[in-house]
Amino acid sequence: MRIKFISQKLLITAIAAVALPLVVQADDKKPRAKVDASKLPPASDKESVTYTGDIKAILDKSCTKCHGTEKQKGKLRLDSLADTLKGGADGKVLEPGKSAESPLVANIACIGDEDDWMPPKDNKANIPPLTPAQVGLIRAWIDQGAK
Repeated sequence: MRIKFISQKLLITAIAAVALPLVVQADDKKPRAKVDASKLPPASDKESVTYTGDIKAILDKSCTKCHGTEKQKGKLRLDSLADTLKGGADGKVLEPGKSAESPLVANIACIGDEDDWMPPKDNKANIPPLTPAQVGLIRAWIDQGAK
């Protein structure tokens, strides 16, 4: 009976040792606020939008200075399709098929928490905000499956 009690106690300790860091890590992430999707520019009506053919050039011009090979703010890289889909420290930045629910879209459209706007208002490189047409093209790409 004593051996069984010690084994259960060890098992509970082992589970706690694994689970506690996961809970703490999840709580450390900044909660994402709901965004009013009606304020987003509409998705482009362009068909067959791809990362390589349409989106990479926009991201290279406006995003990869801070989210590329040399620097990865928030552990987010946008210089390849795989890295963009992977997301960063706060989790995934887009949900294929659901642009209105994708944090990337809210951030580049400068909607929601101003601290999340990309590029930031007063960025050192003076990178201008994305145009509604660029945001719309990124929305179309995400809505079409982010390929």
